[in-house]
Amino acid sequence: MRILFIVNAVASSVTRRRRVMIHKALSTDHDVTITETSRRGHATRLAQSAARDNYELVVVLGGDGTFNEAANGLAGTETALGVLPGGSTNVFARILGLPDDSVEAAGVLLDAIAANHIERVGLGAVEGRYFLFHCGIGFDAAVVEQVERRGPWKRWAGHPLFVYAAVDTWLRRIDRSNPPLRIIGPDGTEITTGFFSVVMNANPYTYLGNRSLELVPGLGLRDPLAAVTLEKLDLRTLGSVAGNAIAHRTLDGSPHLDIRTDLRSLVIEADPPIPYQVDGDHLGASRRLRFTWTPNHLSLLMPLGAGS
Repeated sequence: MRILFIVNAVASSVTRRRRVMIHKALSTDHDVTITETSRRGHATRLAQSAARDNYELVVVLGGDGTFNEAANGLAGTETALGVLPGGSTNVFARILGLPDDSVEAAGVLLDAIAANHIERVGLGAVEGRYFLFHCGIGFDAAVVEQVERRGPWKRWAGHPLFVYAAVDTWLRRIDRSNPPLRIIGPDGTEITTGFFSVVMNANPYTYLGNRSLELVPGLGLRDPLAAVTLEKLDLRTLGSVAGNAIAHRTLDGSPHLDIRTDLRSLVIEADPPIPYQVDGDHLGASRRLRFTWTPNHLSLLMPLGAGS
């Protein structure tokens, strides 16, 4: 198989030794070209070039942001995406059931390549930017923005940096008195208002250590989008939702929480403009975000035994 191996050398857990070991393993039975990302958005352009040059597979060693960029370059093409965990949280790799260790994960991908275990999966999109597992609007995007401002710390601080940013954002950077979001359904009617929303292409939302936060259990990569909105943002509501999500208890019927599934499109309006992020990358702030879902839009190399 002809493979482009994209490495984000500055991702949290990527080392030269791991890169060399994985490259050697991939190259044993396959024609592998290795390249590194050098700036934001670079993985998208590398993946687009790979698709144009008829590579069969793009394997990415990096974090969720690099996976997202590569997926945006491959969406709608026949070139498949394979992911290897190299970030601090590695949400998407864990959704697929890959080991946290990138060298072990490479062995799993080699088995999948041998079996040609490639599936077409759906992608969510916000204003034309595809996302693999979620788009967060409001509080969590503000947290991601603060983490990205401390970029050099992320490699070494990891989860403690996110905790610090969450506390700082909660105390100093958000208005918890007036809900800025309007969630508008496919028919143009208002579904609800709220402070914080997550539009999901797959579950879970994220991980805290080894624990997954299950907002819409059972949501897979073949299902249309789900939208989870906190209609009230106080410690009691946020703590209740987070606690139930970590404990994998159902969120249906939770007070001040609106959950909608089977969404092929929706619009979120905000006043004032509100920050948003896709797959852990902050994209700025907006007054209006249009979401769509496209089925069977990405070829994805799946670990054996995994289902989408």
